[in-house]
Amino acid sequence: MEDYRGRMRDTRRRARRRRAIRNRIILTVLLLILVVAAVILGKKFLDGDFKKKENTTFPAGTTNQTETAGEPGESTPAESGGAPAADADSALSQAAALAASYDYDGAIALLKSVSGYESDSRITEVITGYEETKKSLVAADITQIPHVFFHSLIVDTAKAFGSEKSAAYNQVMTTVDEFDAIMQQMYEKGYVLVKIHDMASKQDGEMKKGTILLPPGKKPFVLSVDDVSYYEYMQGHGFANRIVIGEDGYPTCEMDMANGTVQTGAFDVVPRLEEFIKAHPDFSYKGARGIIALTGYDGILGYRTAPKYGDPSDDSYKAEYASINVESEREKAKSVAARMEELGWEFASHSWGHKDMGQAKIENMKTDMQKWLDQVNPLLGGDTDILIFPKGTDIGSWRGYDNNEKYDYLSSVGFDYYCNVDGNQPWVQCTSKYLRQGRINADGFEMYYHADKLSPFFDAASVFDKARPTPVKPMG
Repeated sequence: MEDYRGRMRDTRRRARRRRAIRNRIILTVLLLILVVAAVILGKKFLDGDFKKKENTTFPAGTTNQTETAGEPGESTPAESGGAPAADADSALSQAAALAASYDYDGAIALLKSVSGYESDSRITEVITGYEETKKSLVAADITQIPHVFFHSLIVDTAKAFGSEKSAAYNQVMTTVDEFDAIMQQMYEKGYVLVKIHDMASKQDGEMKKGTILLPPGKKPFVLSVDDVSYYEYMQGHGFANRIVIGEDGYPTCEMDMANGTVQTGAFDVVPRLEEFIKAHPDFSYKGARGIIALTGYDGILGYRTAPKYGDPSDDSYKAEYASINVESEREKAKSVAARMEELGWEFASHSWGHKDMGQAKIENMKTDMQKWLDQVNPLLGGDTDILIFPKGTDIGSWRGYDNNEKYDYLSSVGFDYYCNVDGNQPWVQCTSKYLRQGRINADGFEMYYHADKLSPFFDAASVFDKARPTPVKPMG
């Protein structure tokens, strides 16, 4: 009997050893699978892997579907916020993405959130490298940061330059090919996109200059886009119709095609800049994007959000508006704006009716701005603090806004950042109350007549689209 029990004990021990060995093998295989998956996902995140769609017949680089900065559900460096990583490999991948956009502090904090990171030589070596890189960074002079701006991009040059508004489009618009070439040349010159809120911010009611740290040779700049409303007069003229959020969660555009279909693709600045940053993460400082300047009289972002679209008694009402559900349009616009803001885009008032605020009487300016505050600001979250002057005309001289009734009003309704148009780049004025910044237009008129002013950013002669009618005739 004792021998029997002994044999049974030996059998059970051998069975336990076999199970333990089998479990270790299974666990090892699972861990290898997880590591390989993390490496693949990390590489995909860093390389910007995405599904390409079939190209349209429009300018090179334009696609049917916006190429995105990641797969659906993936978080970008701007969205990650330094959340603890699941393991060392994914943490290293995410940290590399943060460091690529100059967020070394965020990258280091992320790596240090990994349990037991001190004993992982890979992590400690990377942290040491980031710490050394931080020592070489140079603080940018806030007063020397330029601001380049665009309008909606011309996709179909034949339609735009063949329309009744050809002269206007030729003067103030930029084509898709020109925009792509400008971004590439600015990138090659070392420019890095920053937010205007990186330049200065209100702290305890006082505007204080910010700190922007970049490697030697890198040059910060701000980018903005005016009139992103896709006005009624632009329909059928070779522009996008509206901004939408694609299935991948990133902004793209819808556009009417000549064959009567509506296609989705990177047909304007927002999705094209997203694509460029995805391919060149070091073009964006800590997830910065551009500023979108919005009026309100035809709605925003291509959505017909203005009251006139749902009010037959309005003097501007047209019979074709009957099919428009204004409340639905507002909800869609609000959703698109919220997603864009998550990705780093900022919004600005461009007045409601695109009125010259420098020339307007103050009561007329107040009336117009109140419409913007009531109809547009709520769709953007209600906290807009950037004002981009329509027609580029400021409300004061270069001396500042002291004893300025218009400024007092605009400040009282929440504006702290003011942007005019000034070809002398850079032009920045930062006081304890506000920040002012001059902008330069990268459009047909400037490229044709003032290439020298644009030369710090790009070579206008090589960028200039040969589809443009020449000479570029000034409007009015």
